[in-house]
Amino acid sequence: MNFSLYIAKRYIFSSSKNNAINIINRIASMGIIVGAMALFVVLSVFSGLKVFSLSFSNDIDPDLKATSTLGKSFLISPAQETEIKNIEGIASYSKIIEERVLFTFDGKQEVTYLKGVDADYNKVSTIKKTLYNGEWLKTNTYEVVVGYGIANTFSMGLLDYNNSLEVLVPKPGKGAIENPEDAFNEIAVIPVGIYAISEDLDSKYVFADLGLAQELLEYKPNQISGLEIKMVKDADEKAIISKLQTIFKNKITVKNRAQLNESLYKMLNTENLAVYLIFTLVIVIALFNLIGALIMMILDKKANLKTLLNLGTEIKDLRKIFLLQGTLLSAFGGIIGLVLGIAIVLLQQHFELIMITPTLAYPVVFSIENVLIVLATIITLGFIASLIASSRVSTKLLD
Repeated sequence: MNFSLYIAKRYIFSSSKNNAINIINRIASMGIIVGAMALFVVLSVFSGLKVFSLSFSNDIDPDLKATSTLGKSFLISPAQETEIKNIEGIASYSKIIEERVLFTFDGKQEVTYLKGVDADYNKVSTIKKTLYNGEWLKTNTYEVVVGYGIANTFSMGLLDYNNSLEVLVPKPGKGAIENPEDAFNEIAVIPVGIYAISEDLDSKYVFADLGLAQELLEYKPNQISGLEIKMVKDADEKAIISKLQTIFKNKITVKNRAQLNESLYKMLNTENLAVYLIFTLVIVIALFNLIGALIMMILDKKANLKTLLNLGTEIKDLRKIFLLQGTLLSAFGGIIGLVLGIAIVLLQQHFELIMITPTLAYPVVFSIENVLIVLATIITLGFIASLIASSRVSTKLLD
């Protein structure tokens, strides 16, 4: 192996007497460098787009969310709350109620989610920073915070005492209702804030006080529909979920952020995989140049190889020369391409050279994972290409 490696390195760094072979080698090297650089930049761009897309839902979604397995709501006792506070890895938690209700304003109607939250909600969520106008609601009041989409649908402003925003919820119970007006619990609320995140989320929730939601749904003071939990950094997620299941006797379902947005994560991961495969195919096409360059090198060095064979070198060792030459060439080209790609990504991160809008730079994320993926892809494909080319070395060829 040392002998083959020594010869392979000599072939890499020395020029051939045939100028055509030198040109082919340069083209093969450039193909590997450009392919590695392009693959890394594209993966970094899609990592940036993934982070950018998830940043919208992260403003609303917690690290963990616990809901009832058996129904819409469950009871939480003071003792259970004390146990939750003592779980290692939980920074804070908030009790919530979510229910689809009917909102009416100035003759217009909209069905969306009413989300009742307690005073600790802003410790779990960063929704407060997305306020487009107004302020966050106060506890034990009839104030609500609506999304920009709902405010736009209703053509509604803040603190409008002339036109009230009304919430209607069907009354719980069984049997026929004689008077339709008695079928709903109805409360007039006051919008004090408007949040703006994304087109979908801006029409999804209307935030209200937890007590108001319990009053509308006729819940008990300790009856909620979910717990939203914020974990400390590097907390053991599985251990926290296990302890929560123990506290509630396996009557809750706990989901993390990825599970709450399963379809979004699946779509982003599928797009990332598709782009990776497309650019890998481009690299495969570029490596055909490497196969051609190695075969030309074999033919050019045919006399030298015949001499080595006569001196006792085995065919397998002669094949290793070109196998190592192609693999090293791929590795060197991949490293150079990665250095160029990293430079481009870091320049975009720090200087925002390419903009989507006048105020929004194209998102890119540098990650070691992408570096390892590109390096592994280039070296693996280079090894396969070199193996194909080196197989041309045979006793028949040298004879």
